[in-house]
Amino acid sequence: MLTRLEVRGFKNLLDVQVDFGPFTCIAGANGIGKSNVFDAIELLSAMASEPLMESAQKVRGASGLRGGDPRDLFWDGFREHPREIHLAAEMIVPPVVEDDLGAVADATTTFLRYEVSIRYLPPSGESSIGRLVLTREELRHITRGDAAKHLKFPHSAKHFRGSVITGQRRGGAFLSTEERESGTVINVHGDGGSFGKPQPRAAARAGRTVLSTVTTNDYPTILAARREMQSWRRLALEPSALRAPDDFSAPRIMSANGAHLAAALFRIANESAGTDIDSDSAAVYARVSSRLADLAGLGVESVSVEPDPVREVFTLFMQEKGGLRLPARALSEGTLRFLALCVLLEDPTVSGLICMEEPENGIHPANLPAIVELVRDLAVDPREGPGMENPFRQVIVNTHSSGVVQLCDPDDLLLAAVVPQKTSDGTVAPSLSLLPFRGSWRAAAEHPVFSEADLIEFLTPPPGRHIQLPLDLTP
Repeated sequence: MLTRLEVRGFKNLLDVQVDFGPFTCIAGANGIGKSNVFDAIELLSAMASEPLMESAQKVRGASGLRGGDPRDLFWDGFREHPREIHLAAEMIVPPVVEDDLGAVADATTTFLRYEVSIRYLPPSGESSIGRLVLTREELRHITRGDAAKHLKFPHSAKHFRGSVITGQRRGGAFLSTEERESGTVINVHGDGGSFGKPQPRAAARAGRTVLSTVTTNDYPTILAARREMQSWRRLALEPSALRAPDDFSAPRIMSANGAHLAAALFRIANESAGTDIDSDSAAVYARVSSRLADLAGLGVESVSVEPDPVREVFTLFMQEKGGLRLPARALSEGTLRFLALCVLLEDPTVSGLICMEEPENGIHPANLPAIVELVRDLAVDPREGPGMENPFRQVIVNTHSSGVVQLCDPDDLLLAAVVPQKTSDGTVAPSLSLLPFRGSWRAAAEHPVFSEADLIEFLTPPPGRHIQLPLDLTP
């Protein structure tokens, strides 16, 4: 769970610090950089697995495409000045972690703060595009005594905080940065604390974060942080992927683009610790179809996945109340996206952070309450401890929809706005800012907030409208 994100020098995020709860909605106009917040999270996640340059290639550049010039990721990256990105994440990590060899170990503590800085080095030849180097990397624990100050969103101290923040650390950092005559060194410290000699890694020659190199349970807490960041996903559901049937050999977990929807639902419906599998399968399909029936005008009777032993494929079907039986390929885009989220809701194996761009796309205005409620229900309930009935999931969405904004609790809203900020050279430049609602748990003294007055464009009808309800019918 990502509880706090700090970004400096990334795209138009000159200096952003934001706290996250189980569910967050970032609202703002088109083209102001809301998606850059997701890009920063995506970069952190990629750097937990891939080398720095490959990680940069996975993030959208200035053109919106991936795989471009790494300078696209830096603040004012094409001007001749020092280019450096600083990222920090406070997160709750899994207490038990499995390494790449299948061995299991316990993390020393589960509330951590990770910081990383990368710099762009200009090309040494005409054909080169430059490279990225690691300049700083830190991983430190947040004590259980300080946890309440860091977990600002409303939650149950007994049931939630007490169950997700476990263990303790008596020593110092798990990763630390040291400047030596030979250059910058990242020290790897064991879970035993101050005992034992730290293992140094030369930052300039690494080509990747040191955290991404930890693959065994010799350093279980570092590995837990890596696994947490690897679990952060950006959901971008594509109708073509959602419509496709799945081979029997296909992965039985839904991909970020919605692929393997049928195989995932079949697996969820048929997984059971008991013996009454048919009954459990029927119950899962019934819950999915009941939730899908929240869409006005759809008339859902049932949803099921049928295996075809001849073709060796799974096909998802929806039965309408009128008797029409439709395969997934015949369903509308909005129905498919809603159905995919219904399946995610039923999958207790899906945990971690889920980022979604404009979940209301393809949804009729009358169904906005259903989609907002569904997305909120995907997130963990912090009034209870996480478990099979309350998966430890976190959801962050962005939107420019007035309907979505009006349906969100103000405590869950962040207003994205471009505001002037002073740069390191003393000039003033436009930068993205994320403002919490005044009086919400995110609001802090002497920090900017937004009020209802700042939501005029979201709360009032558009100018020049030709159709409106009579006054006596206006809700």
